[in-house]
Amino acid sequence: MRARPSGTIRTCVLLALLAATGIAILELVREQTGTSGFFVGLGLALLPVAPLMAAFRWLGRAAPAPWSQLLFCFGWGACTAALIAILANNFATEWIAAATADASAADHLGSVAIAPVVEESAKAAALLLVFAFRRRHFTGPADGFVVAGFTATGFAFTENILYLGNAFVEDLAEDSGALESVTAATFFVRIVLSPFAHPLFTVLTGLGFGVAAVSARRSRRIFLPLLGLALAMGMHALWNGSSQFGEHGFYVVYACVMVPAFGLLVWLAVRIRRDRLRAVARELSLYAAAGWLGPAEVPALASMPARSLARALARRSGGRAAGRTVARYEADAAALALLRNRARRGGPVRERDFAGRERELLHRLWQGRATAGPALARAAVMEELVPPWFDPLAPVGARADVPRPRRVAGAPPAPASTPASAARPASAPDPGLRRSGPWSSATPAGPSSIRPCVLPGGDGVR
Repeated sequence: MRARPSGTIRTCVLLALLAATGIAILELVREQTGTSGFFVGLGLALLPVAPLMAAFRWLGRAAPAPWSQLLFCFGWGACTAALIAILANNFATEWIAAATADASAADHLGSVAIAPVVEESAKAAALLLVFAFRRRHFTGPADGFVVAGFTATGFAFTENILYLGNAFVEDLAEDSGALESVTAATFFVRIVLSPFAHPLFTVLTGLGFGVAAVSARRSRRIFLPLLGLALAMGMHALWNGSSQFGEHGFYVVYACVMVPAFGLLVWLAVRIRRDRLRAVARELSLYAAAGWLGPAEVPALASMPARSLARALARRSGGRAAGRTVARYEADAAALALLRNRARRGGPVRERDFAGRERELLHRLWQGRATAGPALARAAVMEELVPPWFDPLAPVGARADVPRPRRVAGAPPAPASTPASAARPASAPDPGLRRSGPWSSATPAGPSSIRPCVLPGGDGVR
């Protein structure tokens, strides 16, 4: 059987594709707008990029995706998806015009029927790649929201360069004044009124992928992304065709459809973020009970202000390296909580690699706990998430449904919050546990069919 290509090969292929399409789209846009129009369009199109990226990054901060993945999505939207859309839309419009001998009808049909299908499909390809090859970082609707947002922001960026550059060239040719400026009108519509349009469409596809990522049924994992894509295409077609609904059609669609849809998605984003932080608190409390985390760390890890404060405290006492350690610790803790939450809910056949991934994350948490634990505990007290008299090192009752940290010969002592039963010397091992590494999670002894970590809820554990 032929071996699958390694991650390094896939990365190199994707980077080469992005580079090639980036060079091609750059030259294509410059050719259509001219050099002066290109630079004017570029400068104006950059204005909404940073706020949009910051907004989507804020949504994903509870369990942040790697910047490399987000930049890939932005690059795919700005380069590959934009190039596919321009070439396919031009070809389809020219073919329709030649077949009907009506250029105006061809432009209208291309805008309403062709462009939404081509553009949303091209953007959805980035989500499909992340969903297929980086499933570890696709843990729910929030990740679909963020990946779709970055992809659509990149696509809108390139499209805005083209529209604004062409408008500037038109103003130069007609020597238009400020009041008649096509550039000003285009800027107002695309940058001021509707910078969220493309992200709004593509987020519907992202939500489909995000819900599919936590669905146990195979039919839903196929149907939900397709449903999201169909909704994105429909919304995009309605937006593109709004000018055909009469003199005030654009404003009617904007006020009655786009603004309410935008408000609904903002409300949904805030709720998804809050629910994700609650899941982090709920799942990490089990690991705190087993001794992997201090009791004060859990409320701090479920609070974004406390996380930020913990990083600042670590940088103040230990420099940038300590701040980075705390940031990694926070990201790993959130990933662990969401991994367990997804598996407990029955995500793609109960996370076949749950035990291995759990061991990996627990190992990394244990390595960084000496630096991150005190900073998070202090942040929890300062943010009043725990009472000021709370002892962050006080032990708590151990839980039987999660692995516990083990003491091994030559290793540093277990933290004070580790239960006594979890810190036995190596000379007196627990017969019911076996080790798979120096600080990796202990797993129940027995046949390989027994899960290393029993999941709460629906499995008999109380």
